[in-house]
Amino acid sequence: MTEEPPPQDGWRTGGLPALRAELDRIDNTVHDLLMQRAEIVEYVARSGKPAAFRPGREASIVRRLLARHRGSLPPVSLVRIWRELLAGTTSMQGGFSLAVCDSDPGATFTQLAREHFGALTPLRSTTSAGQALVDVSQGLASVAVLPYPSETDSWWVALLHHEPRLHIIGRLPFWKPRPDGAPNTQAIVVASTAPDASGDDRSFLGMECDSEVSRARLSGELTTAGLKPETMVLVRRPGSPVANVLVEVEGYLADDDARLLRLGVVLRQPVVLGSYAVPVGGVAR
Repeated sequence: MTEEPPPQDGWRTGGLPALRAELDRIDNTVHDLLMQRAEIVEYVARSGKPAAFRPGREASIVRRLLARHRGSLPPVSLVRIWRELLAGTTSMQGGFSLAVCDSDPGATFTQLAREHFGALTPLRSTTSAGQALVDVSQGLASVAVLPYPSETDSWWVALLHHEPRLHIIGRLPFWKPRPDGAPNTQAIVVASTAPDASGDDRSFLGMECDSEVSRARLSGELTTAGLKPETMVLVRRPGSPVANVLVEVEGYLADDDARLLRLGVVLRQPVVLGSYAVPVGGVAR
C-alpha cells in the first residue's frame, strides 16, 4: 500500500500546543468576521431602512445555516449562537426591548423570551397580557411575549379592534427538540410592525361570527375558500350575540387576500392578525 503523504496542516502533528494555537487562530478569524458583519449592520442602520427587526428574515437565515450545517457541533448550538448574534445586531439599530406576560412561578415565558431575543435584551415583566400590549402600543417595548391563544387566554380578541394595529409576528419556542430543562411553554410574539414572510409561514385570522356558529361550519367555509385551518379558537361570551374566532391557517396571509371575501359566515371583514415563521423542527401542538 502506498503511504499517505504527511498532512500539510502543522496542527495535525504538532500536539496539544499546536491544536490550541489553531483554535486561537480560528477564534480570531470568527471575531474578525463578526466585527465585519457588525459594520455592515451599522451601514444598513445609517441608510435609514425601516423595520430593523425582521423576524421572517431572521428565521430564513437560521434555516439556511441549518441546511448547510455539517459536523459534530449540535445544530441547536448553531441556533443559539445565531439567535444571540441576531439579537445583538438588532439592538445596534435602535433600542429594542421586551414586555413579557409571565405569571408562571417558573418564569417560563421569561425564559423563552431570553432564549430567543438574547440574554441581555432589556425586559419588562408583567402578569397582564393587556399591560404588555399597552407597553408595545406606547413604545415602551418593541415586542410583547404572550401565552399561546386559547379560550381562556383570549387576549387576542383585543387585536381585532386595536388602533393603531398590533400584529402577531412570531411563535416561541423557535427550535425543537427541547432538551431537559428547556421551557416547553408555547408563546406568541406581538409587535406594532407587520410580520415579514420567511418562506414557510402560518397566519392567524380573526373573525366575528354569530354566537351560534359551529366549528364544523367555520372549517367548511374556510376550506371552501382555500384557507386550510390548522387550529381554531372559538370564544362565546354569555349573553353576547357575537362569537370571536381565531383561526390558524397555512401560509403567509396578506390583508388584501381575495379568499377573505369568500367567507360568508363572518359578521364583518375578517382581520389578518399576523403570521409567524414555522419553527425549525416542526410546530408543536
